[in-house]
Amino acid sequence: MITCERCQTENVDGAQYCDECGLPLSAAGSARAEGRTPILQMLSKPVTLVGDAAAAAASAATSSEVISPDAPTKHDGGGDGATPVVISDAASALRASAASRTASAATPSRGGASGGGSSSAHVAHAALVINRGRSAGKEFPVHEDEAYIGRWDADSGIFPDVDLDSDDPEAKVSRRHARITRRSGQYYIEDLGSTNGTFINRGRRLLPGDRQPLNDGDEIIIGKTFLRFHVMQ
Repeated sequence: MITCERCQTENVDGAQYCDECGLPLSAAGSARAEGRTPILQMLSKPVTLVGDAAAAAASAATSSEVISPDAPTKHDGGGDGATPVVISDAASALRASAASRTASAATPSRGGASGGGSSSAHVAHAALVINRGRSAGKEFPVHEDEAYIGRWDADSGIFPDVDLDSDDPEAKVSRRHARITRRSGQYYIEDLGSTNGTFINRGRRLLPGDRQPLNDGDEIIIGKTFLRFHVMQ
């Protein structure tokens, strides 16, 4: 039977108008008569999400406050270790899940950042550290297999990997002073025809183009700048 909302008269199932007052019978009443649940009633029922869906909804609720603050909080349950999250509004649950998927798509994969071969070139494998003077402790990482030491000069287009311009007040370092190279795990240093020379461990001045082995802990003197070479990996 379908009850009229105005006069409370009981009408037969399937009736479209009230036999007593003529009021159109509600869609909700018709749906109940046919054994279907009205959509508004469905949206008002709690929805229980489990596993990944629960995590997505909980995350979205925390970050964007999609779920109403009156909704029940998540609770532990389930023998398989899953944590259900009960959301009072089905529409809110769908919005929460969509928001979580959007946020996940916008987050780059960690594996892509570390798995590519090109990124390894940006990892420092050695370093030069100033060990005397006002800039003592300043570190210059070496990322490539070939690194130039000198002073920055935009007019000449000289941009050395190890720029000592601000650490060389007397300008004893040449624009293109020296070069460090790595070959099969062994490091070398050579002077590039500098004015004030390159020295290793207080030894003789290197001749231009005379490539010498360079080891971890060696001291390098570039003009009047004292550096310590360190192998990092």
